[in-house]
Parts: sequence; structure tokens; C-alpha cells
Amino acid sequence: MFWKEKTFEAMSDDEWESLCDGCGRCCVWKFEDADSGEILYTDIRCQLFDDASCRCHDYQHRCNRVSDCMNIRDMEDKYYAWLPGTCAYRLLHEGKPLFDWHPLISGDPASVHQAGISLQHNTVCGEHFSKADIVRHIIDPDGKK
Repeated sequence: MFWKEKTFEAMSDDEWESLCDGCGRCCVWKFEDADSGEILYTDIRCQLFDDASCRCHDYQHRCNRVSDCMNIRDMEDKYYAWLPGTCAYRLLHEGKPLFDWHPLISGDPASVHQAGISLQHNTVCGEHFSKADIVRHIIDPDGKK
């Protein structure tokens, strides 16, 4: 259980990458409500997001291809709030344990999908949406419309 013993900085690249549960929630459009400060999620996916696998089509070059893609490993503390509350990176950053369905705990990469946490097959392509359309696609923290 390396994630209980190591800091983010001490983790190898493989350890770091294994923290990603494959939910896909970091790859949908999000915005901050100006009045409440709440981070709102939509079901509109990034152009590089594969809705079936919940993975990026071009992970190695994502930050160069998508202007607002954030490299979590290089992220400032204040931006962790933009990650879903179920995200291992955010949980560990906040000193919280991983959920039982996380693949590192369950031993099954599909457990995130079986638990209903992922957005697998529940997103729409962002290429045809404007910023004004975004409010019609807000989803709750569980990924439902």
C-alpha cells in the first residue's frame, strides 16, 4: 500500500499513474459557479476522452493538444478542489483513504465502473457545444443529469 507510505513526490511514475481509478470525471467540462464557488460538472467530454474505456486517446500529449488540460502531478494545491471528491489524488491530498471500489483496493480495474462511479458510456462529445450550452449538461456528483 505505497499510497499510505509515500508522498506524491516520492511515488514512481507507475505508482502515480496507478492512483487513477479510470472514472473519467476529470475529463469532462467543469465550471465554477460565480455565486457559490461550487465546482459544477457536466457530461460533456474532452475531445481526447474515450467514452468506452474512460481513458485519454493521446495521454502523452494531452496537455499540448488540449489547452485547459491539467497535469495533476504538476498541479497547485488550490486546484485539487476541481477534481471529483472520489478521486484518489484528491482523497490522498486531503489525507483521506481510498474507497473500497478503487482498483488498488479491489484488485479489479472494472470495479470503478461496477460501482457506478465512472462516466463510462455517459458523456457527450464536446466538439459541438458552446459555453452557453454547458448549463443543460450539468450532472450531479454521482454523474447523473
